This record gives sequence, C-alpha cells and structure tokens, in this order.
Amino acid sequence: MNAPLHAMYQRVLLILLLAGCAAERSTGPHVPDWAADAVWYQIFPERFWNGDPTNDPTRASLEYPPALPEAPPSWRLSRWTADWYARDDWEREMGDDFYESYAVFHRRYGGDLQGVIDRLDYLQELGITAIYFNPVFYARSLHKYDGNTFHHIDPYFGPDPEGDLALMAQETEDPNTWHWTAADRLFLQLIQEAHARGMRIIIDGVFNHTGRDFFAFADLRRRQQDSPYKDWYIVYSFDDPATPDTNEFDYEGWWGVKTLPVFADNEDGTDLHPGPKRYIFHATARWMDPDGDGDPSDGIDGWRLDVTNEVPVGFWADWNAYVRELNPNAYTVTELWQDASEMIVQGGFSATMNYFAFAFPVKAFLIDFGLDASAFARLLDERRNRYPEAVQYALQNLIDSHDTDRLASMIVNRNPADVHQDQFGYDRDVSPRHNPSYDVHAPDATGRAIQRLVALFQMTYVGAPMIYYGTEAGMWGADDPDDRKPMVWPELTYADEASDPLGRPRRPDPVRFDSSLFRFYQQIIALRRQSAALRRGTFSVLTADGGLFVFRRTLGDEQVLVALNREETARKLALPLAEATRFQVRLATVAEGYAVTSAADTLHLTLPSLSGLVLVRE
Repeated sequence: MNAPLHAMYQRVLLILLLAGCAAERSTGPHVPDWAADAVWYQIFPERFWNGDPTNDPTRASLEYPPALPEAPPSWRLSRWTADWYARDDWEREMGDDFYESYAVFHRRYGGDLQGVIDRLDYLQELGITAIYFNPVFYARSLHKYDGNTFHHIDPYFGPDPEGDLALMAQETEDPNTWHWTAADRLFLQLIQEAHARGMRIIIDGVFNHTGRDFFAFADLRRRQQDSPYKDWYIVYSFDDPATPDTNEFDYEGWWGVKTLPVFADNEDGTDLHPGPKRYIFHATARWMDPDGDGDPSDGIDGWRLDVTNEVPVGFWADWNAYVRELNPNAYTVTELWQDASEMIVQGGFSATMNYFAFAFPVKAFLIDFGLDASAFARLLDERRNRYPEAVQYALQNLIDSHDTDRLASMIVNRNPADVHQDQFGYDRDVSPRHNPSYDVHAPDATGRAIQRLVALFQMTYVGAPMIYYGTEAGMWGADDPDDRKPMVWPELTYADEASDPLGRPRRPDPVRFDSSLFRFYQQIIALRRQSAALRRGTFSVLTADGGLFVFRRTLGDEQVLVALNREETARKLALPLAEATRFQVRLATVAEGYAVTSAADTLHLTLPSLSGLVLVRE
C-alpha cells in the first residue's frame, strides 16, 4: 500500500476505533512470534550512562511538586561513582534525613539516550535481544511517570534541550503542528542502532494519568472552566474567582497524589474520555511508524503499559487493535502484579510483567527457602496455566525492577516467614525508609551462589527472561530510590558504599563490576539462545523433593535437563531416563563438586549445596 493510501486507511481506522466500534476491538491475546525468543533488559535511562555531558539536567529543569521542598541554589549534578548514601553539601542543606528530606529524589546523574547508544555493544555482548525502557517522554521528575507530553522524548535525554523546548512551545494538540525535536530524532537513531544489532525496543506507556505540566492539564489549571480540556480530567471543583485568596481547584490524583492528575473515563465508564484517547492514539502512531509510510521498521516494537487495571478495558481493546494495525508483530505487555489473564484476553495484550506466576514463587523457593520443591512445582503450574499457551512463552519473567528491591538485596534480606503471604513478602517493607531492620549491605559468597541459581532458573524456565539493569553486574539496593543507583561499569572506579541511610555505623562494601557474575549471565543467556527447547519447549518436573528441583524442557528431539539444589548440603539422585548416557553437562553454577554418571537408563547426579546444572541430550 502506498503512503497516501496508507495514511487515508489509518485515518478511517482511527475514526472507527475512537468511536469505540466493537467490531474493531481487539480481544484475545496477540503474541508476536519473536516474543518467545526474547531476552529482555530493562533500562532506567537517567541512571544507565551519561553519554553527552552537554545536555545534563539543571536545577531549573527539576520538578518541584506542591508541598515538597525545592533543591537549593547550590544544587549540582551528582557524581556517578560516589558512595550512594553519602550526601552532597546541597543535600544536607535540605535536611538530615536521607529519604524524607527529598534530596535524593532531586539527584540527577545525567543518563541519556547517547549513553544507551554508546552501551548497545555491551548489551549485545551480554546477549540481550530486547530492551524495555522506563518512561522516556518529557517530564521533570526523575521517574518520568508524570509525563508533560507523550509525543516528545525528554529534551534532557537529547543533544539540544533548549532548542527542543522552544520547538515544543510552538505546538498544539493537533499532530500537524508537532515537530521532530533533536531528542526525538536521537531516539529514532537509537531504534535504528538497536534494530541493526537484532534488538527490539519497547517503551513505557503511562496512559492513566499525566503530570501537572502536561499541556492539557496546564491549560486546565490556567483557564479552569474555560479550558477546552476541562472534561479530560476528573475535576471535583474549580477555583472560585470571588475568593482570590483561596484556590478551590481540586481534582483526582493517582492514589491521591496531586502531581499525577488522572484522565477521565467516558460517560458509561467503558473507555477513556474521547479527548485523551484521541491524543494517545496519535502519539502511539508517531512512535510506531515515525515516517507514516506504513512500514513500522523505523519505529518501536511495542509497549509496556503502566497500571492497566486502572484504565477501562474497552480503551485497551481499541488501542491494541490500533497497535496491531500499525504493526502486526507488535508486543504489548501489561503491568499487573496479580493474575493478568483476564486483562490480556479482554484487552488484547501479548503478555504481562510476570510478577504473579514467576517472581513471587521464585522468591518463596529459591530466595527465602520458604516453599519446598513440591509446593513450588504446584504453584508454578497452577499460576502459569492460567494463561493461554502462547502467552506463557511470551511472559516477561522478571525478578526485580524499578518498583522493587534488587535481586541481590532480596537475597541478603531473605525471610522464610514470608511464605504465608500471597506475594510471599515480595516488595513488602523492603527499604530502610520504612523498615529500619532492612540490610543495605552487599551479598556475600552464599548470596551470590543463590543469585546464580535464580538466574539459571530464570533463563531455563517457560517465558522470556528480563534482567533489570545492573543485576548482571552485581548491583544491589533496597526499594525506590535505592534500586535506581547509577549503573556500575567495569572501567570506572567507584567509592566504597560506606555510609548508612539512617546514619548508623557500618562496614564498607566495595562497589565494582562483578566480571565473574557477568560471564555467568553471558553463558546462560547464550545457552538459552542456542536452545529452541529452552525458548519454546514443553516443561515437565522430574523431581521435586525438599530443596531439590529437577525439570525437563523438550522440543522435538531436543531435551534439556535442569537440576537445582537449593539446600545447604549436597544432594544425590538417580533419575530414570531413557538414553541417559546421551546427556552431557553444558553449564554449572559451580566450578567443582558436581558429578554426573549414567548406567543403562539411569542418570546419577551429585549436586553440591546451592548449585545447579544444565544437561543437554547430545
């Protein structure tokens, strides 16, 4: 289809979907074939790498939400390699408390898009095939879940912040007025560079709420009832001009947070209001087919959608239908921490961030040692099988993220008593900010052995594994903000982490890139990418006894055995197995102490404590 005809077709489709035509709505999961083969890597852009110091944030670029303190005039960019809990002079001016003074949330380190481009070779070397970006759209906060726009990349992620802001000031809601800023163009270059390396790109879509400076809400704040956007948001009351000393303007903020005004639904609550819906659809097309020629190869490969359960499912059905028209091979992943099967089917998604059926059970068995192997096996099967088979292989199997403490710190703070919770204590009181007993230290050798077990299972189980930036390098950290430290790079020298967030004495922890751990991740990722059985094969449990868990992945003639010993003593087992002599060790989490022998149709394994093996039938 030529470009003019394609553009006309897209306009007709957009009109139908914006009208909520049921016949056009997307139902049932839509899983692109490539999703089962993905190895995901999550990037929090501001903390990944500063590739262009000329675009670094300034004090004026920071967000100052109502009722929260501003950064003092002495504010400056934070040093990438500094002790995380050590406080700069400007931070001390804001107060004594590391967290409650708010200074840590005003920190900026200068991570940007050029930094990601500079490090794509690192990701390729690791074996990554797909990248999920936390929000990249313009916002003045650190996290950028309070977008000022959905159609522009943050100017401070690009090479010309001032020029970009000037261009953006000329625009209206009409897409015909939208410019391509320098940051926008650099993001398109990043997509091109990633695609050239065989990597897919998805970005965060936050379509439930905006920031206070989002163009529509900024107009509403200024013009009140006269604003053309007054119905876009849930407004409780407008300011009364008769009371100049009082501002009665009130509206719904996400979870009561007034810096995150919530979009309104349509009249019957089955969809978003037509205004924001129309804008979101235009922004979606901009990033999925930037030049509008009908060929999506120059655009992103999908979306991660924030708090999808707080947006009417009718919107998601329409939006996913539009996404698939733009790119039939697009991947859309919902963020739900519980069972997401209904949302995936009704909303037309591809998958979910797999907290419920992966991260929670893994924490209970491999980290906390709270579940035994038989209970773990039952839980995996029960939760995985809530999803259609195609979805199971596309689920984003993560352990940690920007919303949790890091894997290494989960291990340091493991707690078997959490087994009685549905989430097994996952992300509950996992920061000294709310739990003074939370241990902020680095893991010891035992902790690293457990991390290797977790990584081994993550890369060999059903679903697409996702690594949070720096986990492969050995980074640790409590929940937000401590899970968002600057990335640890091998060529940099970092200060020891010798300070404590609560001001207590502590032993220092050296901060450095863990080359041994990185190589292990490389090896297990390479094994996964080489094995169709690990990516697409059936899953069956062979042994589940105490802390011993053995399973098989099978696809055609290819068979892979994975054996995990979570116990603190060695375990031996004999597996009845046809053609046992054909199985050879391909990877082990330990250098020595394991043994594999075979006789007739029996495979004999010896696994040291806290170890795992992968065997492949040759």
